[in-house]
Amino acid sequence: MKILNIDIGSGTQDIMLFDSEQSVENSVKMVLPSPTRILASQIRKHRNDLFLSGETMGGGSINQAIKNHLKKGYRVLMTENSARTVRDDISRVKSLGIEIIPAREKHPEIAEIELKDVDLEAFRQVFSIFHQDLEFDYIAIAVQDHGYMEGVGDRNFRFNKIREKLEVPVPPEEFSYYNEVPDYFTRMNGVLRTLKGYNVVMMDSKFASICGATCDEYVKELNKYVALDVGNGHTLAASIKEGKICGVFEHHTGLLTPEKITDYVDGLVKGTLTHEQIHEDRGHGAWIAEPIENFECLVATGPQRRILKKTNFKVHDAVPAGDVMMAGPSGLIKATKYIKGNI
Repeated sequence: MKILNIDIGSGTQDIMLFDSEQSVENSVKMVLPSPTRILASQIRKHRNDLFLSGETMGGGSINQAIKNHLKKGYRVLMTENSARTVRDDISRVKSLGIEIIPAREKHPEIAEIELKDVDLEAFRQVFSIFHQDLEFDYIAIAVQDHGYMEGVGDRNFRFNKIREKLEVPVPPEEFSYYNEVPDYFTRMNGVLRTLKGYNVVMMDSKFASICGATCDEYVKELNKYVALDVGNGHTLAASIKEGKICGVFEHHTGLLTPEKITDYVDGLVKGTLTHEQIHEDRGHGAWIAEPIENFECLVATGPQRRILKKTNFKVHDAVPAGDVMMAGPSGLIKATKYIKGNI
């Protein structure tokens, strides 16, 4: 079985082509700039009006590039699907001065850039340079998707859906989907439309990294620990007991300090941390199904994980597949095997 795994973050996209007939350490691996960074760079290079077609994808630097383009006096036209990259609320997109046009409408006189989180053709070209065929049975993609419901803030909505999954402790693989996802996950659905016709496993990137941390050889021997994916934008912490997530909190990495992390982790494992504590600190929130006191260590993934070294906890850097950057792809492999066993 071959699985093409792509974990898409705000800074990088981490890619691994897994073949079950060989050692995972011999998999083809790549760490490339994220699609958001690539497309934002393309937008910044244009000195004219722009038509952004394609799908809903991660915003971040794309959104800033669009706003700067508008400030320079250029028109920006977007289809509704691509416009949800900026905001799921289309009325707010229009308020920025962006023009929304029908999906199939063409503007040959205006430069067009297609938005999408996954560019398989580009990957095929890269693989071909090294005389490798890009063949796979499953393609597994991780993106961060807050979800959207009109009238509900994205931070609250995201945690409502996490809470639904965590009424009782569950393994991180339970946060994955096969070939379909709920309509409210607009970014994930954009990926599915891009990859129509393939066997697609979808997962939130934060939970993919937490799932990947459980694949580390040292971590496999632990009973109780807290896994933290400390990303460039967001940090997700999950308390884990016997392979199941017992509680989580999610915050913006830039607002965290070693002292805050220490306090929040203490509350997470004791069962005293509340959603309001995190939310009022401008984070996303928290939910605890059950406490896991006397945990063994912090298990770290993510590009900003060095902040954890300044806490008073024992810290282990997870290296699934022998590579700290492959936490997300490793989690996707585990989730795909889990789904395949349940199909």
